[in-house]
Amino acid sequence: MKEVQCCVVSCERPLDAAYWEAQYKAKTTGWDLGKVSPPLQTYIDRIENKNIAILIPGCGNSYEAEYLLEQGFTNVTVIDIAPTPVADLKKKFKNNLNIQIVLGDFFEHQGKYDLIIEQTFLCALPPTTRQKYVWKTHQLLADEGKLAGLLFNRTFEVSPPFGGSAAEYEILFAAAFNFLEMEVCPNSIAPRADSELFFELQKNDRVKVTLYEFEGMTCSGCMESVTKKFAAIDGILNVSISSNFAEVLIVSKNDIAIEELQNAVSYEAKYTIKKIS
Repeated sequence: MKEVQCCVVSCERPLDAAYWEAQYKAKTTGWDLGKVSPPLQTYIDRIENKNIAILIPGCGNSYEAEYLLEQGFTNVTVIDIAPTPVADLKKKFKNNLNIQIVLGDFFEHQGKYDLIIEQTFLCALPPTTRQKYVWKTHQLLADEGKLAGLLFNRTFEVSPPFGGSAAEYEILFAAAFNFLEMEVCPNSIAPRADSELFFELQKNDRVKVTLYEFEGMTCSGCMESVTKKFAAIDGILNVSISSNFAEVLIVSKNDIAIEELQNAVSYEAKYTIKKIS
């Protein structure tokens, strides 16, 4: 298998439904292993309760879902924004009542799940949406629910996929989740050896995870200043700002009044913050 790629040039166009549908139609799906990922197979084999509610976002051809069903799991939901793989899965599993196949946007999806399986979804999203990903997964998980799967432990010259490091992910998920495991996979497929992290996180039910729109921030220096201002507010445990400075993820012990957040950045008249519902 060749080096993992889906594009042949760096992507400048929006990574929307049309983009991913074009990738499937052109069969430029280099991320598709054609089988369940070995680290995820190992993880699934350890799950004793076959009736937990499981979600696989950005499912693609979803060999993981197929493996779950083969092992007797009874409550599997998969979602993808591209019509082609969704149509293929609906045909493949048309007589199976243990799987729900959804065509739609993960960030608009509603439900409660005991487990969300991550497999080449976060790495397919623009890095500017990573704070939103943390917010949404926390929202979709039931109390004590888990987020588990694979993350790339490297960077790429051609994207997507988008990579990262354990240190970056630890900062991103801090306080919103409890870290159960974050280790380099010992059983990745050969082309991904030493470049995948297996992680298992448990939702922290004792905190509020809130996403905000932010206007007026334009540079990393501004981001550092704003982060410090918010982090100094009593009750705030973690502050993470998107790479395009447009969204702020705040993890706190309790609800923080929007007026208090706005007041913290009032030293700069152009800064405005608004809660995302």
